[in-house]
Amino acid sequence: MPDESFSLRPKPIIKNFYSVLMNPQFYTYAFTGAIAGAGLYAYIGGSPYVFMELLKVTGQQYGWIFAFNAFGLIGSSQLNSVLLKKGYKSEQIVVVALICQSLTGVALFICAYNGWLTTISTTALIFVFLCCQGYIFPNSAALSMAPFSKNAGSASALMGGIQMGLGALASAMVSWLSDHTSVPMAAVMAGCAMTSFCVLMFGNRKIRY
Repeated sequence: MPDESFSLRPKPIIKNFYSVLMNPQFYTYAFTGAIAGAGLYAYIGGSPYVFMELLKVTGQQYGWIFAFNAFGLIGSSQLNSVLLKKGYKSEQIVVVALICQSLTGVALFICAYNGWLTTISTTALIFVFLCCQGYIFPNSAALSMAPFSKNAGSASALMGGIQMGLGALASAMVSWLSDHTSVPMAAVMAGCAMTSFCVLMFGNRKIRY
């Protein structure tokens, strides 16, 4: 017998999405994680031009730089589980990581604006930026999903849609703002980190844990 508690009709689906989206804990952490994650898309969209055209690294060198930064992202996400086991709360980790990411993003923008970036400094700043993302994403995802049991599928789908949409927008912004310097990529990365932190600070006022 079919399960009548589930429906694929548009109206119940939209209703589920709306009820999920109106949950303060969901929209705070879903948008916090998605906006911070959009900075990653800005890096992916802008870094080939910055490294290979402006900093004159070879394609092979860029591949190693990309792998090094990816290692930072993956490694920090693994260390995140260690911190959780030691008793640190996801809420605490997200705040600290966002502060660090915002400061790193601002430093990257200042260096880009003043023409101070070198291959080493650019790689180092982006590495720290992505390490912070490795702490932000898993914790914000877990916290956004925490209030749901019945609508977990809808919450997961909506969170994924928000992440993809904002990521695409960030990549497009790097292209739209292109001025043949590293400033657009750095500006979007810094803007995403700071906006994400502001969303978290304002959203936390409405959350009841």
